[in-house]
Amino acid sequence: MKKLFIKIAKMLGYEIIDQNNFSSPTLNKELNEELSTINKNSIILPLGKVDITRKVNSLLIIVRMNTDVQIWDQNKKRLFEQPKIEYTLRSLNSLIKSIEFCKNKYSKLDIKTILIDDNSKNENLEKIRKLINNQHIEIISLNYEKFKSSIKVQKNKETFANLASLRQSFEIGRQQSDDLVFFVEDDYIHFEPMLEEMVSSYERISSQIGRDIFMCPADYPYLYMNNEKTNILIGNKRHWQTVDKTLCTFLTSKNLLDKYWGNFVKTCEDRHDPFEKYLNDIYKKEICISPIKSLSLHVTNVNSSYGLSPFIDYKKLWNENNS
Repeated sequence: MKKLFIKIAKMLGYEIIDQNNFSSPTLNKELNEELSTINKNSIILPLGKVDITRKVNSLLIIVRMNTDVQIWDQNKKRLFEQPKIEYTLRSLNSLIKSIEFCKNKYSKLDIKTILIDDNSKNENLEKIRKLINNQHIEIISLNYEKFKSSIKVQKNKETFANLASLRQSFEIGRQQSDDLVFFVEDDYIHFEPMLEEMVSSYERISSQIGRDIFMCPADYPYLYMNNEKTNILIGNKRHWQTVDKTLCTFLTSKNLLDKYWGNFVKTCEDRHDPFEKYLNDIYKKEICISPIKSLSLHVTNVNSSYGLSPFIDYKKLWNENNS
């Protein structure tokens, strides 16, 4: 009778939980295993099952890198006080590990990665190429000339280059993505499960609310400096909070990129205050979420409110990603 009941439950789309032996006979899994299935359902004890209606089929990752400028627009040193190339290498190393972790879990997910390089020295480019060898990652040089007429004159070449690389990344995202696109800067070090958690949480939350969203992988300290209200959502393996501000590392959909293309273009026309002014305007209309605790560490100056996420073992994450 028990086997028949399990068989009928499977046919009807129900899952059975046996709390006595901490297992699910319909899933053939222990309850401490991964119970969710990408593109199908998200199961969290004791919240039950969410059927996935917003399926993720592909992910385009676009990384903007500058291996020379220490901290753009600031005269400060980063945590650990290393040359900028060291942060880029560790960032890429952590991203590669996160991509592989995600691919091992979701083998059918199409992931493509592009690097936009801002005039790196040959010796730095060689280090990058050695690191990404056999990873099917494409390197594209920043096209300065293309954006001279669309970006206002800036006080220095670094500011112009930052705006130009951002505009180029947005254009590539719009042209080459057909689902999700992840814009990443090269001073973030990522935890290995970062991509898997973002993709699976995107599916779960978007399916629940019936709309595409924005996601930021970092839990920024500035989110806790004012008494601002937020909503807490359940992702795949952690909580997420709604936020109304991000920096320029975030994930969204091709649909939202098209819908708010004017805001993305305006972001790159001039050095606004704040820099992300027109991105933040989008979050007044759309849902943007940030993880608790962080999936990525923005390695800036130790006193920066835009940098080091709380409750992270910074040195451990830094050392683990030595390339």
